[in-house]
Formats: sequence, C-alpha cells, structure tokens
Amino acid sequence: MLARLLAYSLTNFPMIKFENVIKTYNNQRALDGINLQVHHGEFISLVGLSGAGKSTLLKLIIGEEQIDGGKILIDEIDISKVKKGDLPYLRRKIGMVFQDIKLLPKATAFENISFAMEVCGHSKEKIKEEVPKILELVGLEKKSNSFPHEMSGGEKQRVAIARALSHRPVLLLADEPTGNLDEVNASEVLDLLLKINQLGTTVILATHAVDLVNKIKKRVITIEDGKITMEQEQGRYRL
Repeated sequence: MLARLLAYSLTNFPMIKFENVIKTYNNQRALDGINLQVHHGEFISLVGLSGAGKSTLLKLIIGEEQIDGGKILIDEIDISKVKKGDLPYLRRKIGMVFQDIKLLPKATAFENISFAMEVCGHSKEKIKEEVPKILELVGLEKKSNSFPHEMSGGEKQRVAIARALSHRPVLLLADEPTGNLDEVNASEVLDLLLKINQLGTTVILATHAVDLVNKIKKRVITIEDGKITMEQEQGRYRL
C-alpha cells in the first residue's frame, strides 16, 4: 500500500518546473522570468513567433544551455546542479526532435535508430528486437531498409521521432518538427505525436503552425519576447 501511495504522489509532482527563469544572450533577455509547470502525461503546444524564446526554453530543459537566473527542476532535480558528465543520463529520459531532422544520410531507417540505441549502450540483441517495434509504432515498418534520400519529408521526420523514442523517454520535445513539411505530412507527424502522448509520454511541441495547434485542442502556452503571456488549458493559437 505504501509503495502505491508513493507512486501516486510522485506522479502528482510536476515533471518540469521553471521558477523565475532568466536566460540572456548578449545582454538581451531571451527568457525573462519564466514560471511554468509541466505535469506527467501532458501535451503542451508552446507557441510564439520566431525569436520569441521557444527553442531556448527547450534547450534549457535538456541542459544544452545554462540559465542565468532562477531554477529548473525535472522530477524535483535541480538541473543546474547536475554535473556535466551526468547530463547524458538525464537526457536519456528525454527525446528531442528538431526541424532540421539530422538523420545519418548514408544509414537506413533501421540503422539510424539502431545507432541511437548503441550510443545509449543497448545490446545488439535488444536493438534487433526493439527497432522493428519502434518502426511499426511510427508506421514505417516497410521503410526499414530505406535511406533518407529515398523517403519523403514526412517519412524522414517520423524516423527522427522513432530515433528519439528509441530509449523510451518519458518526455518528448519537438522543436518545429513540421516547419519544412507540407500540410498532409505535417498532419501525419502531429497525429503521431498525439499517439505517442496517448501511450503515456509527455510531449512539448514548439510551433507557430496555427492550424496544427487549433487541431490539438490541448494546453497552449504563448511566449512573446521571452515572457509567457497566455496559458489556456484547451486552447487555440492566439497572438
């Protein structure tokens, strides 16, 4: 009973908490006093114009950038106090998908995913077992042996998502993943992100795609000039 109560209480702590976070570049505040909580299992659309601070916020979560003020907690861990050598272990809990897909050009879909698993220390047996399951999840089981140049933009982005899922993250960050895609492929990528969220992964989608945000109808956080200006629980894109 105690273990069940502890498990229940832990899931009610915010997964991510920003406390008055400040980030500065060249004496200009990219983020200015950000206060934000993200709970386990949420799907959040982080919206704003280019340069508003969306990408900076995501980079702070994965420890790619360091804060200049305030505090960021991930599962109650102050990430500013995590040693640089321990950051890779933190990042294994987090999947990251970029607009610039960054696939290995001379590797197949299977090899792109398996390489990510090798880096995380998975055995060849585990990789052989898991990669086909991941490809099936993203609807690319028939593209296992295809190279990036043989795939559409939407298919390449789904491989990138599959790669991000290869270490079973509890949090998936997607930074403008549909920015270079047409409407059909963008919709397919969005549907995949929603499916991943329904399976239990917390998703933060940074985007300025109005139609996609309005289709999701989940929590929307608006950033303007480095400040959160609006939060909506079941929102729409508003600037």
